[in-house]
Amino acid sequence: MHIAMFQEAIGGDRVRCGLCRFGCTIAAGQRGLCGVRENREGVLYSLVYGKAVAENVDPIEKKPLFHVYPGSLSYSVATVGCNFRCLHCQNHQISQWPHEQQNIAGAEVTPRQLVERALAAACRSIAYTYTEPTIYFEYAFETAKLARQAGLANVFVSNGYITSAALETIAPYLDAANIDLKGFSDDFYREITGASLQGVLDCLRDYRRLGIWLEVTTLLIPGRNDDPEELRALTRFIAEQLGPETPWHVTGFYPTYKLQDAPPTSLASLQTARKIGHQAGLKFVYTGNRGDADSESTRCPACRKLVIERSGFQLVTNHLQQGQCPWCDYLVEGCFSNSSQ
Repeated sequence: MHIAMFQEAIGGDRVRCGLCRFGCTIAAGQRGLCGVRENREGVLYSLVYGKAVAENVDPIEKKPLFHVYPGSLSYSVATVGCNFRCLHCQNHQISQWPHEQQNIAGAEVTPRQLVERALAAACRSIAYTYTEPTIYFEYAFETAKLARQAGLANVFVSNGYITSAALETIAPYLDAANIDLKGFSDDFYREITGASLQGVLDCLRDYRRLGIWLEVTTLLIPGRNDDPEELRALTRFIAEQLGPETPWHVTGFYPTYKLQDAPPTSLASLQTARKIGHQAGLKFVYTGNRGDADSESTRCPACRKLVIERSGFQLVTNHLQQGQCPWCDYLVEGCFSNSSQ
């Protein structure tokens, strides 16, 4: 166990957790919504510090992060647990583990060992992913500091519900994030995830304010969050509040976990959403899970030349030189220095 950060004693052995925007009040012997932060005699502990349940070497494009060192590898790590209850979670076996199993799974791996393994695998970054990195904040924070010292980048793949104070603490070590903006209706958020839309929007503004490179993903679920008017509002938010240079990944849904009654997303729906994103002024709109190579690649916003070609999660060609278009000198926004060419 590891003493948790962002806790406040509020009397009677109760503790308020200030890590995510749920702000759980936790009685002695109880856990927060995430299932991995437990109050023991008035002190909050993380139950997952140093307990990695997943370690993989992934292409950075799989996060998906298309403007972060294209073609590089990212050492991807997770613990069990999540503060959301997404009905369509693709990693529910580990995200919901603390609520469905008796123990806390995971192999003992120290932050230093994670960094050493990332370097040995020739990775450019460490990705805190698969489950929600906020809930294993202490583990990610200590790893991120060591990773930065070793010359590695740090990226979050997150649901966007971390508090401002926690994000400000890790921001000096966090290079980039892909945040799920799962829809643009509070009813949808509460029904599908158990969280609020406003909390996610405020968190996204925090990422932008703190200068962390940001990419946004929306999984398009037929009949749930694919209304064109809702997508117009969502893309206007990205363009106006986060910046038109913010990449938007709109990806296809497949029935899974507790959301089996919606059909897979059609290619036509993804193409419609992509058009809406461009109409909102977004410079970079990508589609995923449907094998549309053109919409997975990057065109220069100025001259429209193909500057990065991708197929699936693989880089095919990257014409950028330190992020600059070789044809018109436009500096494509993102983290491109020292990326694979």
